[in-house]
Amino acid sequence: MTALKIFAPGGFTTVQDRGRFGFQQMGVPVSGALDLFAFQVGNLLVGNQDTCAGLEITVMGPKIEILKEMDIALTGAKMAMTLNDKPVEQWTSIRVRPKDILTISMVQQGCRAYLAVSGGIKVAKVMGSYATYVGGKIGGFMGRPLQQGDILETHGAVLLKIPRALPRKDIPKYPTHALIRVICGPQDHYFDMDASPLLGTPYMVTTKADRMGYRLQGRAVPIKENMPKSIVSEPAMPGSIQIPPDEQPIILLVEQTVGGYAKIATVISTDLPRVAQTTPGDIVQFEKIDLASAHRLHREETQKFRRLKAFFG
Repeated sequence: MTALKIFAPGGFTTVQDRGRFGFQQMGVPVSGALDLFAFQVGNLLVGNQDTCAGLEITVMGPKIEILKEMDIALTGAKMAMTLNDKPVEQWTSIRVRPKDILTISMVQQGCRAYLAVSGGIKVAKVMGSYATYVGGKIGGFMGRPLQQGDILETHGAVLLKIPRALPRKDIPKYPTHALIRVICGPQDHYFDMDASPLLGTPYMVTTKADRMGYRLQGRAVPIKENMPKSIVSEPAMPGSIQIPPDEQPIILLVEQTVGGYAKIATVISTDLPRVAQTTPGDIVQFEKIDLASAHRLHREETQKFRRLKAFFG
């Protein structure tokens, strides 16, 4: 069942699925695809179950030799892609055959793309998930990013009878100035929220941006004078916005389990892909919404994905 041979691994390419849940209390983070919408659409386009694993590709894509006949689809960040040196489209299924060469180039818009393959990448499950957690060297392919010479297997699958393509109206845009919606808290009482520059002020994504979290740069977010600069470390969830002593925000992502700084706000789950698709130098701007609005947006996102599943049958 060998399926892919890595000629060049790209910038940072890992095996991911929807995530590893229920082990944060042991210090094991959720991991999984940072842009879940793009990842799940990839599985839809090749006829996979949503539990199948694929490749998350960061900034620079890999060069891969195809070892078996299968369907593939590239979703997420815009990256030029060729099959045997001929351009092919993203957000659509493509039939590939042994000895084909797939080349995915530098990102043009966004940050992370997802390569789905028929049957999903076959690796050992660790704590119920295929996801790679590089910091703990667990999951995925030997607990690490892919390297030159790696050979990946896939699970068996029935190939598509006809190609699939995501309707253009449903393809996300990845702007360099992203509006990110947040809910205040849980430690918003540490801050003067009426005067806080966090809401409405542009912040730049710094080079310290990875799967653990994004450090931002912009106007300082001061903590009230009578409040401590740190808190007792407590569980943190993807989207938590911490304010460390330097008063520059940090958005925690999927490879962090605890935090020791006050969390002024939390990015809603619907907008986490927007964060994950920004690159250093991009701008994020936060907008406050209430919990009812966050729930409504989550329902709309869920309904959109259900509509797409029904569309593809």
